[in-house]
Amino acid sequence: VQLQASGGGLVQPGGSLRLSCAASGSIFRIVAWAWYRQAPGKQRELVASITSSGSTNYADSVKGRFTISRDNANNTVYLQMSSLKLEDTAIYYCNKLNFWSAWGRGTQLTVSS
Repeated sequence: VQLQASGGGLVQPGGSLRLSCAASGSIFRIVAWAWYRQAPGKQRELVASITSSGSTNYADSVKGRFTISRDNANNTVYLQMSSLKLEDTAIYYCNKLNFWSAWGRGTQLTVSS
C-alpha cells in the first residue's frame, strides 16, 4: 500500500483545514485507517482512527475538533480539523491502524499567528 497525504499548510489559531490521504491497493475498504502526527522533538502519536464500518476514535487532545472520515470508492481518508491550536503543529501521516504499511512523507500543518 502506498500512502500520499496532502492538504497541509499554514493556518492561524482557530482556523480549519482538511487533510486527505490517498491509498493504493485493493484492501482499502476492509481495513481500519488512522491519522498520526509527529511534532518536532516528539514521538509520533495516534490522532484519529476509523474502522471499516465507520466507527471512529480520537485522541483526547483533538476530540470535538477533528473529524476523520473515509471514502471507500476513492480509497481516501480525510481529517477535517477545526479550532486549530498552536500545539496541533506537526507532520500528519495516514496509515492503517494496525500492521502499518511504509510511511509516506506526510503533510505539514503549521498553526501560527
